[in-house]
Amino acid sequence: MERLSPGDTAPDFTLPDDTGAEVSLSDLRGRKVIVYFYPAAMTPGCTKQACDFTDSLDSLKAQGYEVLGISPDKPEKLAKFRDKDGLTITLLSDADRSVMTAYSAYGEKKMYGKVVQGVIRSTFVVDEDGKIEVAQYNVKATGHVAKLRKDLGLDAA
Repeated sequence: MERLSPGDTAPDFTLPDDTGAEVSLSDLRGRKVIVYFYPAAMTPGCTKQACDFTDSLDSLKAQGYEVLGISPDKPEKLAKFRDKDGLTITLLSDADRSVMTAYSAYGEKKMYGKVVQGVIRSTFVVDEDGKIEVAQYNVKATGHVAKLRKDLGLDAA
């Protein structure tokens, strides 16, 4: 699967959130949406990244951004993740990894020197018209939100 680039149409999706309610990307048209893919809830890197997005959420929303975090975890695990870490971002479950695959955020990656199949930590910014504005693959969990804010020209939180 080819990686997405700025200007591409963002693949639409509908996924369950941590309460089981469905969230569709198309329902957020007219807003900018940060869609990020992470490997697993309640792991150190993914927790750091989710907490960073939560800490930055009010200022991102003030600038017109929504944040959707997507992992292969089931909604029940996402609910525990939200409660345990006080997360306020929207967490979505892509249990069959179909959305990750559509965004080329699932596939071969190197982990501890070995090539494995897995979630490729990636972040996309989708503009108001549903086009990819930013596509970042293999991002670092720590410091990513600050870097993304800088890349988007937003004030530091």
